[in-house]
Amino acid sequence: MQPMPETMPRQMPRHSPSVSGLLPAFGAYGIWCLFPLYFALLKDVAPFEVVVWRLMCTLPFCLIAVAVLRQGPALRAALTNPRTLATLALSGFLIGANWLIYVVAIMEGHVLAASLGYYINPLMNILAATVFLKEKLTRRQWIAVALATIGVALLAKGALDTLWISLMLALSFACYGLARKLAPVAALPGLTVETLVLFVPALALMWWQMQAPGGLAMGSSTRISLLLLCAGPLTAIPLMLFATAARALPFSVLGFIQFVTPTGLFLMSVFIFHEPLRPIQLVCFAFIWAAVGVFCWDILSRRN
Repeated sequence: MQPMPETMPRQMPRHSPSVSGLLPAFGAYGIWCLFPLYFALLKDVAPFEVVVWRLMCTLPFCLIAVAVLRQGPALRAALTNPRTLATLALSGFLIGANWLIYVVAIMEGHVLAASLGYYINPLMNILAATVFLKEKLTRRQWIAVALATIGVALLAKGALDTLWISLMLALSFACYGLARKLAPVAALPGLTVETLVLFVPALALMWWQMQAPGGLAMGSSTRISLLLLCAGPLTAIPLMLFATAARALPFSVLGFIQFVTPTGLFLMSVFIFHEPLRPIQLVCFAFIWAAVGVFCWDILSRRN
């Protein structure tokens, strides 16, 4: 049998996505659900400094992991291949931009706009999958997309003035995911190159933070210093899991799984941080989880 030409549209697999792709996807989104707990412990640290240490601590963590797992040859191959290096440089700047947009939104009090980006992002993933990767959705999956779109639109209707922030967050992360899916490199070497690209901007951001009136929080206490050092593994591990899932799963499936993160954030905000529950949020979740149910039904119905 002749291989299918690259120009032919990609069909959705006739079987359920493999566990090798689903487990890292749920792992990445599950860890990101817990990030508010981590950031709550750093409430006295300037948000920009948190971003600095996420960037600064991720690189040494990745380099140690590369050495331990003996992935040096894969890292050298990525650094010496111009096309791969360019793709990873792009994905590095995209994830860096995503972090900065999120921090600025929170600093300016646009919490709703930031959280709305998590709801829009899965729909961006599905759009990218159909337009750029030529993935074909079934009729039931299009119904799921329509239901999710209605749910997200209900939330967006009440935040039109800051919708551009949500769109920038969603677009930057969707483009990051697309770049990582297309980059012919494993998760760990790829993330190492991305953090290398971001290291110099991180140094510049650290210098800027040092000039601020409050200076750096690192070193102010053992507790704060240890928490900031933990930013490296807490950043690297879910990103490596995400990159693994992005290469193993259809991008549209990866997008729908991402609804795990806003759902987890929603439940945490209500039951742990005791934020008020608005009726529109319940309606939104009814549509989104109906969409997830239809999407899962379609995948399970096509299992071999």
